Amino acid sequence: MKLRDSAQYYHLVLRRIPSRALPAFEDEDMQARVWGRRWGVYDDVGPLRTVLLHRPGEEILRMTSDRYDPELDALIDDEEQWYFRSDRGPDLGAMQREHDAFAEVLRGCGAEVVYLEGGPRDPNAMFVRDNGIVVKGGAVVGRMGPVGKPYGTGRRGEEAFLSRKLAELGMPILHTVHGAGLLEGGSFTFLNERTAVVGTSSRQNAAGVDQLRCVLRHQDTELLEVPLVGYSMHIDGALLMVDRDKALVQVERLPFWFLEKLAELGIEAIPVDYRDDGGAAINCLAVAPGKVILDASAVWTAELLTKRGCTVLTTPYEECRKHGGGLHCSSLPLLRDRS
Repeated sequence: MKLRDSAQYYHLVLRRIPSRALPAFEDEDMQARVWGRRWGVYDDVGPLRTVLLHRPGEEILRMTSDRYDPELDALIDDEEQWYFRSDRGPDLGAMQREHDAFAEVLRGCGAEVVYLEGGPRDPNAMFVRDNGIVVKGGAVVGRMGPVGKPYGTGRRGEEAFLSRKLAELGMPILHTVHGAGLLEGGSFTFLNERTAVVGTSSRQNAAGVDQLRCVLRHQDTELLEVPLVGYSMHIDGALLMVDRDKALVQVERLPFWFLEKLAELGIEAIPVDYRDDGGAAINCLAVAPGKVILDASAVWTAELLTKRGCTVLTTPYEECRKHGGGLHCSSLPLLRDRS
C-alpha cells in the first residue's frame, strides 16, 4: 500500500498545513484581506471615517398633536412608545434641514456618511446609535427594549435593518444580542482602547451586558457597569468622551466610584455648564481627539470646552432634540482611526 492510500496520509498532510489563530480577527491586515477593509473603532475619539445616519422621514408624522399630555407638556403615545417634547406635532422639514446640516458638518470633518434606509415605521428610527455597538473589527447588533404593538411602531425590529445594512457595506457582525438580552448602543462608551463602560437600566439588562462582555473579553477590553439613576435610559446622557483624556459629564447622574475611576484612568471629568440644557450639551459627538460637534444651543458648554483646548463645531438641532435625542443618539460611527 502506498502512503497516500493509508489512513495516516490525511494526518501527515494536515500536520504540514496547520490552522493558525493569529493574527487575530481584528488585525488590520487580516481585516483588509478577508473583509476588504478595516472596520470598527478603537475608542470614541479617534478620527471619524465612516458614520451611519437615518434621515428623519414620513415616520415622524405619526407623532400628532392629538396625543398631547398636559401633565408632561409633551406628545406621547404609551402604546406606540414615542414622545415629542412639544404641544404640537413636529416640523418634519425643520428636522430634515437640521439633520442634513449635521451630515454636512460630518462630511466637512472628513467622514463618509452612509444612510440606514427604510426600517420600521417608528418615529425613533432616526436615533441609529441605539441599534448596535461598534468595537474593534466589527459590530455587536443590539436588542431594543421598546416592543410596541405587533406590526406597528416600537423599536424592536430595527436591529434587522441594521444587520442588512452592515451586510450591504461588508462590515462584520461579531455578535447579535439574543435570548432575553437587552442592549442599546447609547449606553456604551469606550474610555480608552482597553476600558469601556455600559450603563445598565431598563434598556440594558444583565443578559445583554454578559453577551457584550464576552465579545470584549476576546479583545482584552475591560467592561465596567454603571447602574443608571431613576428611569434614565442611556449613559450618553451622563458621559461622553471628547478627547483622549477628557470626558464631558453630568456629575449628578454618575456614582462616586465611577468618577474616581475616571480620575484613576487619567481622564478629566468636565461637568456641562449648568446654564445650558444638560441633554443638549452632553449629547455631542467627537470626530477627532479634542474636536467635537456640539448642539448650537449649548453655548456655555461650548465656551467651557474651548477653554479646555477643544475645537468645537456647532450645528442647530432644536427641532430634532424635541424628540428626546441629540447628535450622539443620531449617529453610529462604523470606522474610526486610532486616536
